[in-house]
Amino acid sequence: MITLTALCRELKNYFTADEDKHLGDFVVEDGKIELSDLVDSGSLHSGQYFRIVGSVFNDGVYQYPAEGLTDETFSGAIWSMKGDGLREALALLDEINAWEAKYHGEGSNIDSPYASESFGGYSYTKAAGGNSSASGASADAGTWQNQFHSRLNSLRKIRV
Repeated sequence: MITLTALCRELKNYFTADEDKHLGDFVVEDGKIELSDLVDSGSLHSGQYFRIVGSVFNDGVYQYPAEGLTDETFSGAIWSMKGDGLREALALLDEINAWEAKYHGEGSNIDSPYASESFGGYSYTKAAGGNSSASGASADAGTWQNQFHSRLNSLRKIRV
């Protein structure tokens, strides 16, 4: 399963702006991070995604209120995530995970890196372009990054 953290890392886009960055000391206790100051100020809302940066154990993307974190105290940043691009990325993430489950999940036949195999008097060759997905690309394109390349590009953050 591909996580939102992995997708954002691939995109080099965490759907944040400088005003969404909150620096400070943060405490994770009993698996929960204390962010009441951000909630009280309206910078973070229930159900909103946020990014933790600077943590030893918990760097990544979470949905507020996050649970199951590793307890620690750290100096770092919390970035509130928002925008239309984030909604589009979440929808794409669902499609990516469905594709991964279908073509790379248990019981799929494209886990093998080989286009053809033969053993014990039996041989077969995978059809080129077979198993095509909704995007029209071959399912044996290998990775989700290859499979969804054009759609990922539209969400990538270009830095100048």
